[in-house]
Amino acid sequence: MADFLAEKRAEIDERLKELRPLHEEYLRLEQAKAALEGVGGPRRGPGRPRGAGGATRRRRRRRGGTRGDQALELIRQNPGVTVSELARMMSISPPNYLYRVVANLQSDGAVKKQGRGYVAA
Repeated sequence: MADFLAEKRAEIDERLKELRPLHEEYLRLEQAKAALEGVGGPRRGPGRPRGAGGATRRRRRRRGGTRGDQALELIRQNPGVTVSELARMMSISPPNYLYRVVANLQSDGAVKKQGRGYVAA
């Protein structure tokens, strides 16, 4: 039994000697990869404009009275108003477009949902 254990320990020691250089190379490659993270950033595909590389896009704000501004003002004047009611007040038919406008206002933090309607935040 002692010979068997000694033999297995010797085999393990031999294998560890074989694997040590590979392990050291693995660690060096991990360090090199970490050093290169973020260098150059993601590549754009052909025909893609600069800035379209998956970064969070900001919505363009328009000048003057946009539908969002109009909806926000009506929500301030009528707390708890629903999108369908807003559409009737703004003479928008069908109200599908206005759901997106109100969702954008909600994601901007200008309004929040309360029950079935919306209130200004």
